Amino acid sequence: MAMPDPSVGSGAASLSREQRVIDATAALCAVAAAVQAATALGVQVNVAVVDTAGVLAAFVRMPGAPLHSVDIAIDKAYTATSFGLPTSQWHAVLQQHSPAVREGLVLRPRFVAFGGGLPIVEGGMRIGAIGVSGGSEAQDEAIAVAGLQALGLAPSEA
Repeated sequence: MAMPDPSVGSGAASLSREQRVIDATAALCAVAAAVQAATALGVQVNVAVVDTAGVLAAFVRMPGAPLHSVDIAIDKAYTATSFGLPTSQWHAVLQQHSPAVREGLVLRPRFVAFGGGLPIVEGGMRIGAIGVSGGSEAQDEAIAVAGLQALGLAPSEA
């Protein structure tokens, strides 16, 4: 068994890096704005905000929102932060890959390939994502956009 090199990590190069993540105040603000947008559209949804690791930072289930949509909203946010890509773009992106990738990726747990999940990008750096589920894809996407806009952000183009 090889022993670790004691000189690794003792040089000038760092073995770690800082990673910014969405804070609680911003996560709650995005969720509140999304709920307000859903109310204006007359739909009941679940809204999730996750940090860059996909860990839940804020969540709301509006009364009457579909129960299955709880996990879908969280997974939309998880997928968006995982890849830094809006979930609505996956259909087109997958067409550029082999059949194995197209068929295999969509079978991965927590992967969502339809609209309603958006990365949250501040100053060119991904800090989390928002996921909305319970309305149509277009409604979910519009509600997620409202969450970003409340933070002074716009959807990223990936």
